[in-house]
Amino acid sequence: MKTIAELKEKYTTYSIKDLLAALSNDFEGRVAFSSSMGAEDQVITHLIAEGAISVRLFTIDTGRMFEETYEVIEKTRLRYKVPMEIYFPDYRRVEPMIKERGVNLFYQNIENRKLCCFNRKIEPLQRALQHTSIWITGLRAEQSVNRAAMELFEWDEVYQVIKVNPLLYWTLQEVWDFIKLHHIPYNALHDKLFPSIGCEPCTIAVKEGEDIRSGRWWWEQGKKECGLHGK
Repeated sequence: MKTIAELKEKYTTYSIKDLLAALSNDFEGRVAFSSSMGAEDQVITHLIAEGAISVRLFTIDTGRMFEETYEVIEKTRLRYKVPMEIYFPDYRRVEPMIKERGVNLFYQNIENRKLCCFNRKIEPLQRALQHTSIWITGLRAEQSVNRAAMELFEWDEVYQVIKVNPLLYWTLQEVWDFIKLHHIPYNALHDKLFPSIGCEPCTIAVKEGEDIRSGRWWWEQGKKECGLHGK
């Protein structure tokens, strides 16, 4: 297993496509890309598919997604013909949670919201990352204050994997320029002022000029993270 320092020394100057290909070769069968079907993730999916790069692609269906998210999953499957694994919450966790706390428990308090996020998102991610050494994400530094401190290569203590953030220093404009140039399918909600899209009950549109994460868990104050990335 290469160290973070070794990865930085070897790969920092690579293009994104070359980086993905090199990681696939060096960590054969142990590289996974988690897509939430957002704009950034669609860029990475395009690069993986167009380069025929052997990276395992997966997404998490929490059971509370927007119909537009399912539509982009299908459009992506048809466009790129790449296998996409879909992980679902464990019913043995979700059913008792709803029975005890209600179907919309997350509106009641932060404890309930974090429990729902854990059962619907984090636990499935834990399963998806088993036997994985490299976890590729679509995170960008300008998405939030919490993500601004991230690096291209990081050790994720929670999931015990090396996290790689290829688009970390891209701007939102660069993401959309790339999508338009290559006619990449994307979530139609992005055209309706939904810059960050999660579960349907927990996501609303934002106003022009607002923080792009402000539409997530809008009833809460403070940082807007579900815990997937431990920030």
